[in-house]
Amino acid sequence: MQEQSLDQILNKIDKKISGINPIAVDDIPTVPLYMDQLTTFMDSKLRSTLRTPTEDKVLTKTMINNYAKNDLIPPPIKKRYSKDHLYELLFIFYFKNFMSIGDIQTLLSPITANFFGKRKEKGFGIEDIYSRMADMLKGSRTRLREELSRNYASVEHAFDDVNEDNREYLKKFAFICELSYDIYLKKYIIEQMVDEISNDYIIERESAYEEEMRKKAAKEATMEAMRIAKLKSEKEKARLDKIRAMKLSKDLYGNKK
Repeated sequence: MQEQSLDQILNKIDKKISGINPIAVDDIPTVPLYMDQLTTFMDSKLRSTLRTPTEDKVLTKTMINNYAKNDLIPPPIKKRYSKDHLYELLFIFYFKNFMSIGDIQTLLSPITANFFGKRKEKGFGIEDIYSRMADMLKGSRTRLREELSRNYASVEHAFDDVNEDNREYLKKFAFICELSYDIYLKKYIIEQMVDEISNDYIIERESAYEEEMRKKAAKEATMEAMRIAKLKSEKEKARLDKIRAMKLSKDLYGNKK
């Protein structure tokens, strides 16, 4: 079998990429799904994007249960997963190829805290975020093709002076190296941004906690002040009752005389 050239491989990959699209919002089930229904749906939509579709799994029950246990997604409601669960699982599916579970948790925590379970009539929700991301990604393949063309141009004649037996392999190797360095830099940028989000979110959560503690302390101080005031009032009432009792006793004693 004759070895495929880099150009042939890229043409084949380009055809495969053309069939990879984010799942449309209209294709997301509107009713909550049980676990088996959820994995079947995700498998039907994403299996073709896997490296080895006949062997790899899109999502397994164990994966989803672990995501819930590790707070990547909220737990199901009565064993059923809502649309918002599906959107978060889609984000996880793409992120887990190049991000750690810890980083994904950091990235999704504010999404879950601020947007999970909200619908358009109640405010901005996860569905709105996913919809906008899908719209933004529509031009991604075009930009990727342009970038790959530039990458290919840079290595196309880089090894013309090398023995023909090794030339095609070295072109592929150089092309992969160029893509790898690009991925390395982008992954580094992503990690730095996640760290910034982590710091901001921690500060925000600490501020919220401090505000909650301040309100709690103020409430406790108010309750304590009311308790003290009540005690003072009761003591004053007891003092006045004692005075009245003494006066009444004196009046009665004086009248007898």
